[in-house]
Parts: sequence; structure tokens; C-alpha cells
Amino acid sequence: MPEPPKTFLTGEFRRALDDRFRLTLPAEFATEITDDAGETILAKERYGCLSLWRAADWRQRISDGMSLIRGKIQAGRMEQRWTDVQRFGRLLSTRTCDVKLANRSRLLIPEGFREFLDVEKGGDVMVVGAVICVEIWNPQAWLEQLKSDMPEFGDLFRELSN
Repeated sequence: MPEPPKTFLTGEFRRALDDRFRLTLPAEFATEITDDAGETILAKERYGCLSLWRAADWRQRISDGMSLIRGKIQAGRMEQRWTDVQRFGRLLSTRTCDVKLANRSRLLIPEGFREFLDVEKGGDVMVVGAVICVEIWNPQAWLEQLKSDMPEFGDLFRELSN
């Protein structure tokens, strides 16, 4: 089981990508999403949004989930779902990459992830603390997400805190 974050990652920061698609993260975010080995995972979340995770925590989550899926395959419970298993494999294969933060706070967004984020070099992004990870948003996609999610905040807070 991954360890819970030392602190909840919260906050919203506007940052600009430089001409080489590098992004400087707030120092408190960079520290929390870098594991003891100095590794971080960059993941595609939804179009216009990438997320950053402590590598050790991410790998543990994926390993736990893969063990469950492997068990279902070995038990013969996935024969009717091979198309879904293949689709899952494609998404898993292209969803993440390991990154190292330069100077402990600067991220180079790799090709493939740049297109998914859909922000031009020199463009602005929103860096958002999502409690257990850090998200990097295309500003328009972030605004749309907020419009969708904000009306449900009170109900979600009550549900998660009960």
C-alpha cells in the first residue's frame, strides 16, 4: 500500500512553459512528488491534463492493480474481455514515463505528452495540487473542469469526510 502524502498538495499556480517545454514547479510540489530515489512519474490523465506522482507510490499502485488483473486472466475470467485487456495494455504502455526534475523543481515535458497537454511552447499552464498528486493543465481544459466539478464540491467533501 502506498504511503499517504506527507502533506496534502493543494494550490493553483499559473506558470509558463519555456521555449523547450520546461516548466518550473512550485518548490513544495516538487519535493512532495519526488521519491527518495529522486524519481517522479509523469502520467496522461485526460486530454489537456498531465499528472506528477511519487514514482515509488505510482509503481506500487500499478503493481497492485496488475496483480489483480493477472489473477483474473490466470483464472480464465477474462476470455470474453480480450479487447478490453488489449486496450488497457495500450493505454498502460503509453500513459506514463519516468522523469527527473532538474534542480529538484524543473520538469521537461517529453514529446507525446506535449501534444496531449495541448499547450504551445511559451504558453501558460495551470499547476494544481490534487491532494495526492500534482496536475498540469491546459488553462482552458482546467476552466472547463472547474465549471463541471465546482458545483459538486460540497457533496463530494461530505461524502469523502464521512
